[in-house]
Amino acid sequence: GFAPASKYAVKSTYIAMGTPGMDTSGNTWKPDSEKMGSTDTGDYFPEGYNAEEEIAFTSGMMGSQAGQSLDRGGPQLPGLENLGADAVVAGGITVDPNIPADMEFIPSSVPDGEIGFSVASTGTAVEHEIAVKSPCMTFEDYYAAFAPGSHPSLSVKPSTGRLDRRNGEPTYMQIVCDPNGQGGTFTGDLVINLPDDNSKICYKVTVNSM
Repeated sequence: GFAPASKYAVKSTYIAMGTPGMDTSGNTWKPDSEKMGSTDTGDYFPEGYNAEEEIAFTSGMMGSQAGQSLDRGGPQLPGLENLGADAVVAGGITVDPNIPADMEFIPSSVPDGEIGFSVASTGTAVEHEIAVKSPCMTFEDYYAAFAPGSHPSLSVKPSTGRLDRRNGEPTYMQIVCDPNGQGGTFTGDLVINLPDDNSKICYKVTVNSM
């Protein structure tokens, strides 16, 4: 059989420094380089070579992409073709996966403002920009979504972010309406939760789809 120990003895100073009578004919001793999976080896495979141990060479090559499915498709609902598979649809309303699962979006009995605009029923989705001013004295993280019962064609982006202080710059958001061929009057309640301040900002939204 093939015994590589003599070749290792030539390359390794540890063998040369061994005690008298050391038996170098067996294969039980492994050099440190082989134990560590070094690539500094000859053009031969020593006895006991395990190819499976070499699989780890490709580990981490794809970085943050490793293990991620390339299938980014989601449920093909009308107007929600680009909805990610990890998003949640509650009562027809798309909910950002970054929003805490137990967070509720309950509109105030009296809204802070009313927003209205028109869209073409057979056209593409329309974005309507709004400027939101914070009522708080400090910077506040926000979570925005349409309350349950709102028309499913309505959504808001970005649905998470941070509002400036009361006298600071407004935060711009886009109310999106995708009628998907449906005409009529669409209504919804946009709720912007400010959990750290235990407060919220609410808008009544009305869209005429013609």
